[in-house]
Amino acid sequence: MTTQDDWIRVRRDPATGIEVVHAHFRGHAYDPHDHDEMLVGVTLQGVQQFQCARRIVTSTVGNAMLIEPGAVHDGHAGSEQGFTYSMLYLPLAWVDAAIARRERKPGRQAFSMFRASLSNEPALINAIVTALHSFEPDDPRLARDEALDTLIEHLAADHERLLVAPARPSPSRARRAQEYIDAHMALDLSMDQVAEHSGMDRYALARQFRREFGLTPHAYLVNARLRRARALLARGIAPAEVAAQVGFADQSHLGRWFKRAYRITPAKYRHSAQTF
Repeated sequence: MTTQDDWIRVRRDPATGIEVVHAHFRGHAYDPHDHDEMLVGVTLQGVQQFQCARRIVTSTVGNAMLIEPGAVHDGHAGSEQGFTYSMLYLPLAWVDAAIARRERKPGRQAFSMFRASLSNEPALINAIVTALHSFEPDDPRLARDEALDTLIEHLAADHERLLVAPARPSPSRARRAQEYIDAHMALDLSMDQVAEHSGMDRYALARQFRREFGLTPHAYLVNARLRRARALLARGIAPAEVAAQVGFADQSHLGRWFKRAYRITPAKYRHSAQTF
C-alpha cells in the first residue's frame, strides 16, 4: 500500500552510468523484479525486508545489502515505521572496466557472486556509504573516483565476493526459452511459441522456468521489458516511444508496470536520469 510518506529520488551519473537511489517506504515498496546492474546499498532507518534467492532478508540500520544482477527481489517494510535506504546501481560494463583497471589486465566479463544478500562488515559498509556520499552535488570528481575504486576493492577482493564467470554450459531448455523471450520481448508472445522454441511442452516449461529463474515466463517477460525500458528512458527516449519499442500496449500500460516495480513513473525517471 502506498502512503503519503513514501518517497523516492533517483539520480544517474552520466560519466559512469551509475544510478543513486534514495527512498523511504511504509508497507509495500516493490513488486518482484530484477536488474541488469549490481546493487549495493545500506539501510538508513527502520526495518527493510525483501525476498531474494527465495529467502526473506531483513536489513536494519547500518546493514549493507548486496543484490546480484538478475536476482529477483521485492521490498516491503518490516515495521510500522517503514524504512529508508540508499542504493547504488552499478552497471556491469562499468564494473568490468573497474576490475580491468584494478588488475591491470584486459577487461573480462565479471558477475557478482555474493555469499549473502546482507552484510554487517564495517569496512564494506563504510566503502558503500562513502561511495554514496561521493555523488552528492558539487562533490569533486577525484573524491568520487577514489570512493568508487575503494568500493571495487572491497567487492572484488574481500572474501572473493566477485568471481570470474566460468565458461557457460550449454543452455538448458529453460534458458533457451529465456533467450527467446529476451530476443522477442516486443511481440505478443504465446506460451506455445516459447515452449516450441525451448523444446518442451508448455506445462513442463512453466515448471522448469519458474524453478530456474524464480518467475513465470510471463513475469519474466514483463521484467525483461521493464529492464529495457529503464535503459531507454535513461537515454532520454520518450515514454510513449519506449512503450512501443519494448512491447507494452501504450504509455499508460508501461507506466502501471514501471511504477509497481520501481515506484517512480517513467517520465519522472527519465527526467531524473537526465538531470544529475
